[in-house]
Amino acid sequence: MAMALRRLRSPTSSLRTPHRLYGTGTTHANTVRRSEQGGPWPGWQVVIGIETHAQLKSREKLFSQTWTPDLNSVPNSRVAPYDAAFPGTLPRLNSSCVNLAIRTAIALQSDIQQRSTFDRKHYFYSDLPAGYQITQRYNPIARGGRLFLPQSNLSVRIEQIQLEQDTGKTISEPRRRNLSIDLNRAGMGLIEIVSKPDMRSSEEAGEYVRTLQAVLRSVAASDGNMEQGSLRCDVNVSVNRQGQAPGTRCEIKNLNSIRFMVAAIGSEVHRQIDMLDSGGFVSHETRGFNEDTGETFPLRSKEEAPDYRYMPDPNLPPILLTADFIASVRNEMPALADEIRERLTLHGLTQQDTDVLMAVDSGNEVDFDGRLNHVAVTYFEEVSKGRNPKTVVNWIIHELLGQLALRKKPFRENPISVEQMSGLIDMVQSGMVTGSSGKLLLRQMLDHPSSEAPSRLAGRLGLLANWGDEFLERLCSQAITDMPEEADAVRRGAPNVINKLLGRVMRSSKGTADPQSIRRTLQKLLSMP
Repeated sequence: MAMALRRLRSPTSSLRTPHRLYGTGTTHANTVRRSEQGGPWPGWQVVIGIETHAQLKSREKLFSQTWTPDLNSVPNSRVAPYDAAFPGTLPRLNSSCVNLAIRTAIALQSDIQQRSTFDRKHYFYSDLPAGYQITQRYNPIARGGRLFLPQSNLSVRIEQIQLEQDTGKTISEPRRRNLSIDLNRAGMGLIEIVSKPDMRSSEEAGEYVRTLQAVLRSVAASDGNMEQGSLRCDVNVSVNRQGQAPGTRCEIKNLNSIRFMVAAIGSEVHRQIDMLDSGGFVSHETRGFNEDTGETFPLRSKEEAPDYRYMPDPNLPPILLTADFIASVRNEMPALADEIRERLTLHGLTQQDTDVLMAVDSGNEVDFDGRLNHVAVTYFEEVSKGRNPKTVVNWIIHELLGQLALRKKPFRENPISVEQMSGLIDMVQSGMVTGSSGKLLLRQMLDHPSSEAPSRLAGRLGLLANWGDEFLERLCSQAITDMPEEADAVRRGAPNVINKLLGRVMRSSKGTADPQSIRRTLQKLLSMP
């Protein structure tokens, strides 16, 4: 149902929606940690907890049967009456969102609750039509868990995982002093993953979010694309002198980039240390981050839970999960990020190659029936059977991904089958075609998709390597005749000029001749050592 774009007079400040504090109290984690005295803030301890809001990869919204919007959706074109809080409309829970939340909980080793409930969190903001957000504060779908950070050798504890609905989007128009409200996003399914305050540096916080992204992608719960708004972080930061009680924490809202998050944490830590060093005190407040100045700024005093007037949602019954159902979801789980990384490492891939493969199109895709489809990793593993994994990954990462990017196509739209890619690599490795001819074949297969075998296509295009000594000598002699100045320069002691002759021969052979064989033949004809 399309709705006209509503325009509101801009308020005095563009405050975002408040969210609850992390943790259940003021006690920070007693995590075993290396000495922090030599860190970037000597004499100070930094305490960080993160609330991550991940958009679930479901076809429909959390409580309505409206399709979730994409980046190209017209504003207010994906809005059901319930999403817009029309009177008399009732929520209907999307079971696929529950399944995705359970997958995430299993991946994070959380304790899945067999009974969970929904609560209304009341506040008033222009992009929240009902005046409340449905979430799971008191009885979430999962509690506990942990996420191991390999580079920091740190296990970050998870406090809870909860389902909640997203709000709409406020678009600011400063010149006209207006705000535009787009309700496409209203009602989309989210999972909020609340960490314990176990991190002690911005580097650990950055690794936590990157590792969590990989987990969400590996179970196809979320694509985790921060730049597109499908993963957002609220970071709680406090500082205290070594050996003293934890300080007052401030929350930095709606960070949608790991780079900006690291910068925001650094800015906030310096701000709090400067205040404490000057004899002042840190106020308990919510802050934003200015990406241009690299500084945090106050939004409002920090609200507590009573300010939100939480109450059980009367229109939504509890979610009841049986042990058998949870076991069935566990049995259908795909390989987790750590398992995939270990598997790729056994193939001899570098960490960089592994990271690229796992990040391609978010690793896994989930279809509308909830089935998981492995994309880049499975493609690599299928092609590399019986072949050199390093050669295969180079063709996929440097050639195939590069050509797809030029055509602005995601990897899931790759038209080259596993069999075709395998055949192409085999032809290059066996010498049937040169490397340059193989790249030309790849481009041809992308531009004109078909089921034709690469060998037949190469023969039809005249790209099969058919050179011999006599063939090469004839091409090289012709190049020397056509380029006498370059040939004389090589004879007079300018060996690098031979590359011009080599290029002429390659063009004459349409890329089917081997460059090293051409160079040796030219050197012989020009009597070079």
